[in-house]
Amino acid sequence: MTNTNAKMGTKAVWAGEKDYLVHGATQVPVVLSVAYGYDDMDEWYDVAIGKKKGHIYGRNTNPTVQAFEDKVKTLEGAEAATSFSTGMAAISNTLSTFLVPGDRIVSIKDTYGGTNKIFTEFLPRQEIEVALCETGNHDQIEREVEKGCKILYLETPTNPTVKITDIERMAKAGKAAGALVVVDNTFATPMNQNPLSLGADLVIHSATKFLGGHADALGGVVCGSHELVEKIYHFREINGATMDPMAAYLILRGMKTLHLRVRQQCANAIALATYLQTKDIVEAVYYPGLETHPNHDVAKKQMKNFGGMLSFAVKGGVDTVRDLLPKLQYANRAANLGAVETTVGPARTTSHVECTPEERAAMGIPEGLIRISCGIEEIEDIIADFEQAFNHIESILKVK
Repeated sequence: MTNTNAKMGTKAVWAGEKDYLVHGATQVPVVLSVAYGYDDMDEWYDVAIGKKKGHIYGRNTNPTVQAFEDKVKTLEGAEAATSFSTGMAAISNTLSTFLVPGDRIVSIKDTYGGTNKIFTEFLPRQEIEVALCETGNHDQIEREVEKGCKILYLETPTNPTVKITDIERMAKAGKAAGALVVVDNTFATPMNQNPLSLGADLVIHSATKFLGGHADALGGVVCGSHELVEKIYHFREINGATMDPMAAYLILRGMKTLHLRVRQQCANAIALATYLQTKDIVEAVYYPGLETHPNHDVAKKQMKNFGGMLSFAVKGGVDTVRDLLPKLQYANRAANLGAVETTVGPARTTSHVECTPEERAAMGIPEGLIRISCGIEEIEDIIADFEQAFNHIESILKVK
């Protein structure tokens, strides 16, 4: 895409595709070939060592996958991007690329459950020191960073309590300490937030979620400078967490409507969050778009919109969750997010299923918390659906 001044919605449709169109097609093809042949041995060698553009083997590169990478890097304003089979592969490969025994990493307590397990279980086995700070306590994070670290890893908004960290402030602290600043941008999407422009070195997405948007393909991606991404790519090509071409095609297709989907999801999220605040059975609503959110000002500063994710805690804990969720007609009860359909679920079966109740409590996640990934439905229908489900709960409580 030659016009770098195009708006984000236009980039979502056109970026990264033209170079991969063949035979007059208007859509990027799914290239399933594992190997690529060459009659010229010197050309083959030049491609193999990266001196010349091309492909030699599917574990390394693929035209369909590369089109997806090019689109994401354009949306994130990055020099380069490399993809993975899943979002967790993107996270784990990135950390493994740069961390060795004796290194130190600083992060926050409220990261996604799988990420948290890497910090609390896997990295300590490798003799890598992990310092987890209270999310939103910027002073504490800065103090830990000043002690020295190889990576400062942030997730903002967090999964599932949508807490916010000031990326620009933390990036300055990380750079001052010589650390790589890595940000998981899955919840925000490139439409709402661009961490690289705020000083981060690398930005990560679970492409399975909002980028794909249709809950039918797994993938992950990391964006950043040519130098850093090349190192991550080398680790991935050897360790083999390669994105499947069909998944790349599906996510690439989904990304063409990313700006439309996210716009509707953001509008639905703020409307639903505002409605939930009116219900007596709701103890707390977590959404950075609400002025009552403790980090609303930070979110307003660094985000274009506040995202399609929110969560709320109900009185009665797990028992209320068990009664409430099955009554929803327009919501999938599933461990996924970012899809066109509204999706709901408690942290104990979705984002933090790997954690014990005690571990979730330590992260500030109540057992009665319900995560909502807003879809693109008409918000009046979604609110009416929640209303009838709450009415059901109230009828149960009256009987008791």
